[in-house]
Amino acid sequence: MATQVKTEGLRQQEEKKLIAQIEKKNGKAIDQIRQERIKRIRDAMELREPDRVPVTLQTGVFAARYAGLTPSAMYYDQAAYRDAVRKTLVDFEPDTSGAAVATNSGLVLELLDARHQRWPGGNLPPDVPYQFVEGEYMKPEEYDIFLADPSDFIMRYYFPRIYGALAPFSEFAPLGTLRENGFTGFLGFFVRPEFKQLAERVYKAAQEQEKLAKEGNAFAQEIERLGFPSQGRTGSTIGGAPLDAIADLLRGMRGVMLDMYRCPDKLIAACDRVLECRINQAKPANHDPKKLLETGGGPLHRGSDGFMSLKQFEKFYWPGLKKSTMASIERGYHVSHFFEGIWDQRLEYLLELPKGRVVFHCEKTDVFKAKEVLGNHMCIQGGVPPTILQTGSPQDVEEHCKKLIKVVGKGGGFILGAGSAIDYAKPENIKAMVDSVKKYAAG
Repeated sequence: MATQVKTEGLRQQEEKKLIAQIEKKNGKAIDQIRQERIKRIRDAMELREPDRVPVTLQTGVFAARYAGLTPSAMYYDQAAYRDAVRKTLVDFEPDTSGAAVATNSGLVLELLDARHQRWPGGNLPPDVPYQFVEGEYMKPEEYDIFLADPSDFIMRYYFPRIYGALAPFSEFAPLGTLRENGFTGFLGFFVRPEFKQLAERVYKAAQEQEKLAKEGNAFAQEIERLGFPSQGRTGSTIGGAPLDAIADLLRGMRGVMLDMYRCPDKLIAACDRVLECRINQAKPANHDPKKLLETGGGPLHRGSDGFMSLKQFEKFYWPGLKKSTMASIERGYHVSHFFEGIWDQRLEYLLELPKGRVVFHCEKTDVFKAKEVLGNHMCIQGGVPPTILQTGSPQDVEEHCKKLIKVVGKGGGFILGAGSAIDYAKPENIKAMVDSVKKYAAG
């Protein structure tokens, strides 16, 4: 059952009470609290030593569970989930809200008949977290079609395969077709009965998505007013490695691994096309000195040690990742990639990126080795394994965080946080992690 929508006046009253509670607890005005957190994070990102090590908290499924909700609330009761995120942040008081709340919608996914996603409360039980369904949504013989016109391929091949509702698009004329009568040459498609149903579904989905986007933006502003600056990716940037786009969305991991041997030139060309499209769409950063630095980047899935050899990494992965990162930096962004998996064998490559402009969000890489290699060159974020937050004791968490603060935080350039999702972490362990930065000083 959806949560009753609160009136604007009630929301403002509740916000004022929360601000008063936060100010009383910290003995400071909310604006001062926020600006101290912003400076702390900016100092760490730019390799300066802050007053103490900052700590970040990704809310995700943890916030839902902490507030007594199932993960399905993230898709079907966003108002309740936003309340859960607010409660989590106010109770634990990290320095940033991470990616505070996503505008997910089970209704949108249902209307579009998403085939490539599984979500709680929809095609999964309400207490099972989201799952991505990787598939070979571009066949190996379709590389030439993609390379000739990526937009046409996405519209007429890719979308109909991942969204059942968009199947009629497979019958649409090629987008690059020049017709003497202009757009009127395409009008025959729009009188088909299947298009009417498609248009109704897309319109409803667009309405829902627009509503959630507005609510999400308003909530992000509210969280800022409560003193929690957002560390989420904020700009229209270029993303991560182009190979990941091909592997995740089009060819699947198996397909890409085979393509490295069967059609390496086409795979590289497709990566170049992805990067070209992203660069053409990117906008320059617009930094606000009163907020966190605008960041770009993305999750890096296939570049870690276990997926490919160093020779393959140098040929297929690193060139695109370096170019995309440099293009974001040239447009004024700081870059915060999520380096999934283990990057122990690849750390030296990252020294080719500009000093103080990239955050190494560490998942399973040896964080102490990362400090040795990157410590004077790149901010390091993470270091706390989700396993210890889920199965350890508060004492275990505190001791681990103490070592991170003393070693990785020495000299600055470190943001403490979980290596990845904290979905099933114990609340007392999250508290121990956040409180550790206030208990121990780096150095």
